[in-house]
Amino acid sequence: MKRFSLKKVTSLLATSLLALGLLAACSGDGGSSAPAGGGKGDKVIKIGGIFDESGATADVGEPYAVGERAFFEYLNANGGVDGYQVEFTGQDYAYDTSRAQQVYQSLRDRHDVVAVLGWGTADTEALRQQIINDKIPFFSASYSENLKDTGSESGFNFLVAASYSDQGRAMLEWIAETHQGSFPVDVALIYHKGHPFSESPIKDIKDYADEHFSGVINIVPDIEIELGDTSPQTTLQSWARNNSVPDYAIINYTWNQTRNVIRDARQLGWDTQFTGLNWTAGEGLIPVGSDNQQWVEWLDGFVGVITHAFPNEDLPGMAAIHEYLESKDMKVEDINQKFVQGWTTASVMAEAIRIAIANTDGNVTGPDIRVAIESINDLDLGGLGANLSFSSDNHAGTDQIRLGQLKNGEWVMITDYFGVSDKR
Repeated sequence: MKRFSLKKVTSLLATSLLALGLLAACSGDGGSSAPAGGGKGDKVIKIGGIFDESGATADVGEPYAVGERAFFEYLNANGGVDGYQVEFTGQDYAYDTSRAQQVYQSLRDRHDVVAVLGWGTADTEALRQQIINDKIPFFSASYSENLKDTGSESGFNFLVAASYSDQGRAMLEWIAETHQGSFPVDVALIYHKGHPFSESPIKDIKDYADEHFSGVINIVPDIEIELGDTSPQTTLQSWARNNSVPDYAIINYTWNQTRNVIRDARQLGWDTQFTGLNWTAGEGLIPVGSDNQQWVEWLDGFVGVITHAFPNEDLPGMAAIHEYLESKDMKVEDINQKFVQGWTTASVMAEAIRIAIANTDGNVTGPDIRVAIESINDLDLGGLGANLSFSSDNHAGTDQIRLGQLKNGEWVMITDYFGVSDKR
């Protein structure tokens, strides 16, 4: 396990940051302004954020953005990174790719950021060449396999969780290992055809099934449901007229559409074991309301990919989150797993900043942060996510996931961390 030394303000803060794998020293009061990247005397590092807080994926995007902001607020309140404040400026792009371009240009030109924490698949992939030209490292909340490329197309993109494709491959491994009954089993893939996020892992999942599970897993015809189709029962009925109800289904949406699909399938009598990738999973899958118990029944047994911890888990990395919440008169019940996901992503950027400051004596640029990220090896996140390792030829920090299952409305972990690299 990788350990780092910290300057202490309080023993709790030091312990919390150690668990997060940060070398954030708690001395110096920082600065209120800085030139691009924050010069040595300015004590400011500028980071940008691109959020979906009002668009099609805001159900998960809004708490993720809140978690990112909360981390930097907490970090700066406790001295920043080696005395440097992190100026985090972000904007809501409402899941509009053209708007994301405008936000990015504003962050680059008006705010002089040296790195960006982004959001969606379509916009992140659209920005790939531009961030290479601008030499601005980018942590997206998209885990598209396309962003793993370290060559000319994605040389400044980094994945801080398992790619969607690796998540889907791992789900196939779990199905093959745990299925009780005869083989082959029928597995349906449910997604929005033509939507960059939703369709991202589909071909890779199919290829993996063909390569490793011939005669074990049968990928049946796709179930294509648009993200905006809030009553997909007609599509499900039409599909079922030509196909048998699948044994398993792998869904790649966010909370809202995932629950719509499962609700309508259950109302049609489907006994399918529904599963989903990471944005399907979390507390928000079950809506709060008068019909909550009905949703609990429809969604019971759902299995989801868990890339980051839940707030109620007893983990070393949760100590800093608890301290932040207490400072705001909040409780863990006031946040969710996507908040933790955003917080953790921001903490990895803080570690890269820490390394870059040490390497440059504080005059940090985008290329410096890229070099810093590529030097991270087995970064311990205190259990908030899988340990991360990068290099110049590996921008995918991990392929490790856990699986969680909804049981009577509560999430229960049913696996430890595992990945396709453990299986092959």
